[in-house]
Amino acid sequence: MARPDKGFSEYRNEAHHGILIICLKQPNRRKIHQRVIQAMRCHGEKEWPGLTIKMKDFVQTAWKSHKP
Repeated sequence: MARPDKGFSEYRNEAHHGILIICLKQPNRRKIHQRVIQAMRCHGEKEWPGLTIKMKDFVQTAWKSHKP
């Protein structure tokens, strides 16, 4: 069965520069853009390394990797 996030959430505990996953029921350019801007406003530039954010229609989940 295919994962909606293409497996990117599997890397949330690895060292990375930041992962933003957007999973919307009816995506379009405007909705995707809004979620990207929302994530950028909520999390500063220095927070992104090791941060994985999964944004759905009404819910945002964030994980921080413990690896540098």
